Amino acid sequence: MGEYLKDRVAIVTGSGMGIGRAIAKALAAQGCKVVTNNRAPWNGVIPVDEEKFSRLTKEMQDWCMKEYAKYYGDAERTAQEIRDAGGEAVACFANIADFDDAAKLTDCAIKTWGHIDIIVNVASAFGFSPVQEMPRKMWDSVNTVKPTGHFYVIRHAVQHMIDQGWGRIVNCASPAWLGGDLRQCEYTAANAGVVGLTYGLAAELKEYGITANTFAPAAKTRASVDMEIHNVLEGENSTISHGPGISYDGTAAPETFADFIAWLCGDDAKDVTGQVFMTMGKFIGRYCIPSIESAMFADGDGWSVEEVKAKKENLFKPMPPMPGKK
Repeated sequence: MGEYLKDRVAIVTGSGMGIGRAIAKALAAQGCKVVTNNRAPWNGVIPVDEEKFSRLTKEMQDWCMKEYAKYYGDAERTAQEIRDAGGEAVACFANIADFDDAAKLTDCAIKTWGHIDIIVNVASAFGFSPVQEMPRKMWDSVNTVKPTGHFYVIRHAVQHMIDQGWGRIVNCASPAWLGGDLRQCEYTAANAGVVGLTYGLAAELKEYGITANTFAPAAKTRASVDMEIHNVLEGENSTISHGPGISYDGTAAPETFADFIAWLCGDDAKDVTGQVFMTMGKFIGRYCIPSIESAMFADGDGWSVEEVKAKKENLFKPMPPMPGKK
């Protein structure tokens, strides 16, 4: 066991499987005590979309079930794997999309270990649909987890961090926060919301010794199998560009970058806040913070359509000096 996060206590939402599980285990390997989480205990049955599954070949169905079996589990399984490795962990089943239920995570951390230092929000939901066909249920289910559920977890825990003058918040977004080639605008909106939430937290909480950052991962998980099913059923229409997506076999496991998230949660990253990182296999990139790169100015007190038409090209040129400044 490492000691980088010794005596720290973390909540890792969505850590029953996939990226969350890899991160929970990475934190624990650095001496952190971890509250693992997902909505409910797993009953051992792998859920599938029966309508979509029935349209796959028998060979594809068998492949999917074999791959799904690698990823499914729950918070207790993750906690037990941490304990088996010599770490400390306890599972807390709670739906973070419910404000009151989300409070159970902080309560569990305080009751078990007396404090809470770290939140890593990984829990998410997603779907694929052209916007003109998207059911309201898909939009709501995705956006009530991200960013709303992330906020709920933070809301219940952050006063403890403020009181102790130390805290780390790491929220999971996706490269989709900038848009993307798949038809899932609800997921784009949810992840852009996560980035905006993180920017706000970083500015507001800096004075209390609390950092807030976002990571946007590309990793092989259960969702990767779902994407393979989607690609097989929809063919070239699975992407807006009609081009290929990232191949399943070409996608790295989340364990490859999990230690980077552990690093963000420790003292060595005390000056890193308000950042968005892409994590994909051995690659870690930092996004630039959006800024105004070009502008135009009205001659009078306000704009007319005619003046906009005359000056519109200025919006695609380098930023000019502000009026009155050299």
